[in-house]
Amino acid sequence: MADHPPIEAYDELDSTNAEARRRAEAGEAGPVWIAAGRQTAGHGRRGRSWSTETGNLAATLLSTTDLPPAEAAQLSFVAALAACDLADTCLGPGAARLKWPNDVLVFGAKAVGILVESGPRPDGRLWLAVGIGVNLAHAPTATERPATAFAEHMASPPPAPLEALEVLASQFEAWRKLWTTQGFAPIAQGWTARAQGLGERCEARLPNRTLTGVAEGLDIDGALRLRLDDGALERITAGDVFFGGA
Repeated sequence: MADHPPIEAYDELDSTNAEARRRAEAGEAGPVWIAAGRQTAGHGRRGRSWSTETGNLAATLLSTTDLPPAEAAQLSFVAALAACDLADTCLGPGAARLKWPNDVLVFGAKAVGILVESGPRPDGRLWLAVGIGVNLAHAPTATERPATAFAEHMASPPPAPLEALEVLASQFEAWRKLWTTQGFAPIAQGWTARAQGLGERCEARLPNRTLTGVAEGLDIDGALRLRLDDGALERITAGDVFFGGA
């Protein structure tokens, strides 16, 4: 028996996160993985489109939690670590690096998108939808930042989406259990070990301002510690971070 929640696979959905939301709002608690061979209306952070071509992985874990939203959002780091594990499994150790908050870069280009959404349930608990899109066979073009697919770095064909999801779901469960039993510290440690750009200058583009400084690492809640040029320390909790113009 697989050591992860059940997987329900569909040929096509508008969006696996949208399907998770519909189910949650209808009262379903999960946990269940929802996968689609193709998404017709996938989206990422800040409403950016995320297209899923046949051969790529699009999946969302629907679950329910008693945690407050800010703490539950730490699952995005769990998802990033699981996706990093999947990349290393397919491409070799060290192929993937993590860029705050949850971009997974394969040899320097984005290969994975992660979107965590949540909402209240009638019982006062929170439903969570952890969406993960992996460029297994195809990478989008005309993107804001360079993108790549696993297939571009493999001599043999990439794994089929559901094969990849088996690995991803198992790794996600392993990291999630660590997070549940020991808190965010081991997640932060695992993330930091694979992080790109720590100790380097970066630009943080926030909703209402842009800051520059040196990325020092994760805070205890997942915020990025940014040391500004005047020596002040800024906690970045939302926004996009760019290192070396990328």
